[in-house]
Amino acid sequence: MKVARRSACWLLLLLPGSIRAIAEVKLPSLLADHMVVQRGLPVHVWGRAAGGEKVAVTFRGETQSTTADELGRWSLYLSPGEAGGPFQMVVKGSHTIELNDVLVGDVWVASGQSNMEFPMTGLVNSAQEIAAAQFPKIRVFRVEHRPSDYPRSDVEAKTWAPCMPENVADSSAVAYYFARDLYQKLNVPVGLMESFWGGTPAESWTSLPTLAGDASLMPVFAERSKTVVERETTLLRLEGEDRDFERAAAQAKAEGKPAPGRAWHPDFAAWAPAALYNGMIAPLTRFPIRGVIWYQGEANSGERAPLYARLFQTMIKDWRQSWDEGDFPFLFVQIANWTTGPDGRWPEVREAQREALALRNTGMAVTIDIGDPADIHPKDKLDVGLRLARTALAIAYGEKLEWSGPLYRQLTREDHALRVWFDHANGLAAKGGGAVAGFEVAGPDGKYVAADAKIEGTSVIVSSASVSDPVSARYAWADNPTCNLYNREGLPASPFQAAE
Repeated sequence: MKVARRSACWLLLLLPGSIRAIAEVKLPSLLADHMVVQRGLPVHVWGRAAGGEKVAVTFRGETQSTTADELGRWSLYLSPGEAGGPFQMVVKGSHTIELNDVLVGDVWVASGQSNMEFPMTGLVNSAQEIAAAQFPKIRVFRVEHRPSDYPRSDVEAKTWAPCMPENVADSSAVAYYFARDLYQKLNVPVGLMESFWGGTPAESWTSLPTLAGDASLMPVFAERSKTVVERETTLLRLEGEDRDFERAAAQAKAEGKPAPGRAWHPDFAAWAPAALYNGMIAPLTRFPIRGVIWYQGEANSGERAPLYARLFQTMIKDWRQSWDEGDFPFLFVQIANWTTGPDGRWPEVREAQREALALRNTGMAVTIDIGDPADIHPKDKLDVGLRLARTALAIAYGEKLEWSGPLYRQLTREDHALRVWFDHANGLAAKGGGAVAGFEVAGPDGKYVAADAKIEGTSVIVSSASVSDPVSARYAWADNPTCNLYNREGLPASPFQAAE
């Protein structure tokens, strides 16, 4: 009885403080000082409070109020506005929260795997670029890595910060160049929500209901079940690799040699279907955006490649449904040239990415000419960012400019040759002059051989003396191809494969 009374006394002492803690109005990490909210769309503000508590939000001279539900959740919208700031946002409930230095502009999600995650510090001229990154009206919010079994309502993050040398070092280089170019051309504040994880597949970034609702994507779950069943064996193998590495590292140190590299392995939790959507995308979907830039695909090469066309388009549709803003611009990078193993199947991934252009308001930055044959993480992120920004200016902002390199449209027969027609093909030319390189043709036997190529207007006639009856053609169909077809704007043609 004494123990029970003592516990009750402690409970009474703690209860008032606990009630105050529960009653405090709280905001998600996305709503913070220095944030950028999307211009032209209702401003969404949400959070937690005590059940039944009234919450009011004031922003740009407007006040809206609501009442928290029985679980303490509340949500409200304020009117859209034009770009500008800085403004203050005030949230009042049991206490007052003031958010300062809030800008109104365009918010872009930057996501994908390691080539989007590639930081400013990894650039060849990183010191100069970081020192020059003085754009206080570009703001960056970086989501921390966190897989989840269920959709979360909040994220752990490096909070909103102005793009300045002291803040930008670990930011995405591609996203920085993209945002910088947009800001310099539009003079509108830009918010970047960075949410990426190197070496992760598209199925991890797609919601579970969407994956489960498509029978053609069942191989995703079959592959995961195989990984789960083999998990203990994999852990034992990894333990052995760790011991081997430690021995090799000790030996290298004793001999005065550089430490050996460690083998890369997929993160078990991050590769679960929907794990990164749940932990790193779902919490962002309540925050209105202008669009998405995406750089991923390497992790879906190899045996995963045949499914990528369906999976990637499904993921794009899934994100658009989750944000509920219609078909917002979804701009992506086609994976670059790199020397893979014999089973890499990178051309199939590039083709899947090209096919995703069938979706409305999508755009693709071709990078087949700016990769590094010896490094899966090429250092040229400037051209990637600029090509994405060019695509955004055309698709998201309606500017009349050429945003893409030549894209395959159709194939027609020309006697013993094939004519390949292209879109975005004004001024077709072989870069550097000389013959066009990279085309192949095949007959009914499906065996491709190098083809001669002749440019005529917005088409290319391809043929080979060894193929009298060509029925299919392809271009730049290799992991690290030799190819040189460009348009007048100096943008490279996308790889493709097509048949009559």
